Amino acid sequence: MLSGRLSIRCLSALVALALALVACGSVTPGSSDDGGAEQPQSSSTSLPKEDVTLTVWDQEVRGGQNAQIEQLNNEFMDEYPNVTIKRVAKSFTDINKTLKLAVSDDNPPDVVQANQGRVVMGQLVTGGLLRPLDDYAEAYGWAERYSPTLLKLNSFSADGDQFGTGNLYGLSQVGEIVGVYYNKNKLAELDLALPKTFDEFVDALETAKQAGEIPIQFGNLDKWPGIHEFQAVQNEFAPKDYLRQFVFGLGDVSFATDQNTEAASVMQQWVDSGYFTPGFNGVKYDDASAAFTRDEGVFLITGTWQSPLFGDEMGKNVGFFLMPPAQSGDDPVALGGEGLPFAITTGSDQPEAAAAYIDFITNEHAAKVITETGGLPAPKGAPSVPGGTVLGDIFTAWDQLNATDSIVPYIDYATPTFYDTITASVQELMADRVNAESFVDTVNQDYSDFMESR
Repeated sequence: MLSGRLSIRCLSALVALALALVACGSVTPGSSDDGGAEQPQSSSTSLPKEDVTLTVWDQEVRGGQNAQIEQLNNEFMDEYPNVTIKRVAKSFTDINKTLKLAVSDDNPPDVVQANQGRVVMGQLVTGGLLRPLDDYAEAYGWAERYSPTLLKLNSFSADGDQFGTGNLYGLSQVGEIVGVYYNKNKLAELDLALPKTFDEFVDALETAKQAGEIPIQFGNLDKWPGIHEFQAVQNEFAPKDYLRQFVFGLGDVSFATDQNTEAASVMQQWVDSGYFTPGFNGVKYDDASAAFTRDEGVFLITGTWQSPLFGDEMGKNVGFFLMPPAQSGDDPVALGGEGLPFAITTGSDQPEAAAAYIDFITNEHAAKVITETGGLPAPKGAPSVPGGTVLGDIFTAWDQLNATDSIVPYIDYATPTFYDTITASVQELMADRVNAESFVDTVNQDYSDFMESR
């Protein structure tokens, strides 16, 4: 990322994160001592000579995301003329709703993007619907391309019980973090500097509200964006080590903590203060993003995957910063990790072609294409980007977070049902239908039920 030197710097703390998160040990994916991993299958990097149609499901549908995958798909077919890629592009919401049924079909897709964590990838692994990739990882040298942490985030034991260890089931194209986009002109008009503390950020929200602006542009009709709003606040109160243990199911942890209750209370205070888009629970995520590009809103909290859209539409008027810490001088903490991994279904009759495709869209050239289209590559080897741009801000933030070991995983990875529970609960919390204590109790019930069932 950025350059070879900076790539090492960016990823070195992710290596430390792996050691902190995965208490199961430093077992190499696919080894015989990894808690029930399947043994590597025979593999080949040689593609079949006959004509092949490779069906690929992805959710790279926005702006630069779509541009990079279309370019790489065409380049792959140029390099392998006997392979035709049949692309099925779906939104994140749609792919999550339809993926399990599709991969269970008698004629499943060959390659799919299966979200990390227990909700999607874990259930597909448990059902025997994804092929372990350890043999291809060895054949193609993927361990040299990625940090150990990024590989572990796409790893499960063969029975799907242990997350972060065992077999490798996918590769991700991009790294990602959730932070705060801001409209530079509006910040200048309000005579506001970039906040250095969480309290300064809250003060900026109030200033924007008093000036008749929408402080935080936000749409939560899709439900999942609310996770990011909540966790951006939760990170201010809950220690990062606790959040990592919670997601990976390590030790005796609970969601019913004073810190989580306080974070939920702050979210409701922001709603009551009018800091979000009016009627946000009825506004689509993409519509809120489009409104932000039209200068509606001072801030917008979301992930780095939106930088191509904002950069293209807003140019130098958009910037990005990490949610500032409670105390000036402390290290900011942000949720993130990597984008949805590309996996091979067990029902695919073209695993060699599928593996070659995954290798191609994550190689050094792919990292260059991803950077050129406004993305943050997960593999090593990305070129540098110019300063003064939103992508430059993002690369700086990525470097800072990894240098201080301050990335925490998405909390919806925690249990097979946690995504549904947390999205619905955050929506109810922000609609003032439940109080902070009831919100915490509901979410904790999901987590405790899962931990007791293991």
